[in-house]
Amino acid sequence: MEYSEAERMVRAALSKKRYAHTCNVKEAAVKLAQRYGADPEKAALAALLHDAVKERPKAELLQILRGNAIIAGNAAESPAPVWHGPCAAIMAKTQWGVDDPEVLDAIRYHTTGRAGMTKMDKILYLADMISAERDYPEVGELRALAGENLDAAVLQAVRYNIRWMEECGKTIDPLSREALEDLERSAQAQKNTEV
Repeated sequence: MEYSEAERMVRAALSKKRYAHTCNVKEAAVKLAQRYGADPEKAALAALLHDAVKERPKAELLQILRGNAIIAGNAAESPAPVWHGPCAAIMAKTQWGVDDPEVLDAIRYHTTGRAGMTKMDKILYLADMISAERDYPEVGELRALAGENLDAAVLQAVRYNIRWMEECGKTIDPLSREALEDLERSAQAQKNTEV
């Protein structure tokens, strides 16, 4: 899928507010990719498609997951608010002509994270949390960290995300807890090598 084609499709599929968010995520993802040595074009495409199916009905998302069970794995067992990530990755692979696993995985895990996150996974996860329209109290801290250390920023972002979900009484996807544990292990290992 060419970028311009993806842009037209996403613009038509999303509300103005969601499309503006998508554009902001794309801008943040490209900047992070440039800063941390990732492919800015891949980051732009992943960002453009990350919420492409977010406004579709839950029943349709569940149907996409069940109809593509091999690709979806156990995503249907995850909390419904995260279904749009795996569904967008499935649609990108099966209908939109995206075959780059780095882009597909970043789309799939942009809401939950996962253990063993790649640089592109981290870039999209963080870009989604620090996009220009975000205004929660901790966003300034995350934006500053994003400019200094990708791993530290993603670790803090995952911590905040889990804390907010717990405070709201929402179900936390096991992938998010696994991501946090893995990121904390990596941070500790890095700290140990610096000593």
